[in-house]
Amino acid sequence: MQGKYYVVTYGCQMNVHESEKIAGLLRSVGYESAASQEEADVIVFNTCCIRENAENHAFGNIGALKKLKKQKKGLIIAVGGCMTQEKGKADVLKEKFPFIDIIFGTLNLEELPALIEQKKRAKKRVVKIREKEGEIVENVQPFRTSFPNAWVNIAYGCDNFCSYCIVPYVRGRERSRKAENILAEVKSLVEQGYKEITLLGQNVNSYGNDLADGTTFASLLDRAASIEGKFRLRFMTNHPKDFNADVIAVMKKHPKICRLVHLPVQSGSDEILRRMNRRYTSEKYLDEIRLLKTEIPEAEVTTDIIVGFPGETEEDYLKTEELVKKADFASAFTFVYSKRSGTRAAEMPDQIPEEVSKDRIMRLVALVNSLTRQKSEKYVGKLTEILCEDYDEKKKTYLGRDEFGRMAYFPYPENIIGKFVQVKVESANGISLTGTVEKIED
Repeated sequence: MQGKYYVVTYGCQMNVHESEKIAGLLRSVGYESAASQEEADVIVFNTCCIRENAENHAFGNIGALKKLKKQKKGLIIAVGGCMTQEKGKADVLKEKFPFIDIIFGTLNLEELPALIEQKKRAKKRVVKIREKEGEIVENVQPFRTSFPNAWVNIAYGCDNFCSYCIVPYVRGRERSRKAENILAEVKSLVEQGYKEITLLGQNVNSYGNDLADGTTFASLLDRAASIEGKFRLRFMTNHPKDFNADVIAVMKKHPKICRLVHLPVQSGSDEILRRMNRRYTSEKYLDEIRLLKTEIPEAEVTTDIIVGFPGETEEDYLKTEELVKKADFASAFTFVYSKRSGTRAAEMPDQIPEEVSKDRIMRLVALVNSLTRQKSEKYVGKLTEILCEDYDEKKKTYLGRDEFGRMAYFPYPENIIGKFVQVKVESANGISLTGTVEKIED
């Protein structure tokens, strides 16, 4: 055994899955997982830079390791992920935290074991960040930790260049995996007993644009949903400018595709959408929801919303509230605009004062929460299919989600993680449900 590793993850599902890949890489060369940082021989930070608070959180936790680094001879600290790929951030890390041993980027994650060996031999800090995206590496076997859920990358990078977003600069241009590789991975996961598989991409709807064989996201989704077995299929994230009727038709065709679409709107104001470079209008967005619910009446939509974007007036904000009411979201992830150096929005005039943004986010959260509570209350007294995902030690109950992402808690005398269960909902508390198991499905 080489020693033990500990991975600290920040950010989105893409990062969660890439941390599984980091763990898989380290295990492939003889490392085992540690229960704590104090027990580890290698500590890896997989960072996020989508918002300033994510960076600050990482900085704080990296800094806290200074004492452990002094105490534990041979401890290797590696920092990777989106933050290290951001222009100038590697230099900040080197200056701020001289005890960091390895700095690597999003485009050369698979090199981490070799970088660790290089550090051991040379004794000096190793910094390797690839500036240009290369071929997709297909032989990295993740060490999955989210059973019965599994994440499957279908594409990397983003070509949209929304004016507020750093992702295209740190993830590179869009690159699609070959459909056969994706489908083989999904099939293998189903055979291993995984019950919910999420297809991941910065914009899943543009999957295949760079492939010569004519494959589209709709055709990939159709083939993935045709794989035999009892499992759910999700996909995220969608972009409203690319989400289309072909995808909706495939959803309608296959019951195993969850009737939930995550479709980030970001704002209800056409002027703010224009400044964000989103390339759709609020009416086009609502038309897509209408089409989805016309074809699949039970379908639900979740979204992301930013308030306090440069130039946002009170009238613009109220248009967002109006859209939220019209769209009838199942839930929404709400954020205050975070200024990201290197993006066009960071240089825009009319940056919004913090107190104004805080007022708007509080009002928006109150609205979203009230609508979400109403959705949850409709579950009371009904049976719903839940995939049991985990056990809550504090509550002494199992927990899981329905296909619409609603979390439910329910007691049961034996381990049912990984099973589909019919739960009779007895009460609703905001975004979560409580009930009892009526039936365990085969």
